[in-house]
Amino acid sequence: MDIARNFEEFKVKAEELVDKIKELIHEGNVRRIIIKDASGHTFMELPLTVAAIGVIAVPILAAIGALAALVANFHVVVERNPAGPPPSA
Repeated sequence: MDIARNFEEFKVKAEELVDKIKELIHEGNVRRIIIKDASGHTFMELPLTVAAIGVIAVPILAAIGALAALVANFHVVVERNPAGPPPSA
């Protein structure tokens, strides 16, 4: 069975990074978040599961805030959970 993956990429400034990550976590359909610098180097990769979001959110957001102090612009790549199959009639 082939599962289609859905990726999105956002460009954000350092001061917007933590708020963007919070927004993505609260959406609930995010499987993984990858934070890259403007050159494309990966700084952090966050696999997210529904069970782990509440437990890891605070320390991860603190680390992301510290990371934002180092670089001015970021690319945030978001892998979303595939949409479920269409309802059968």
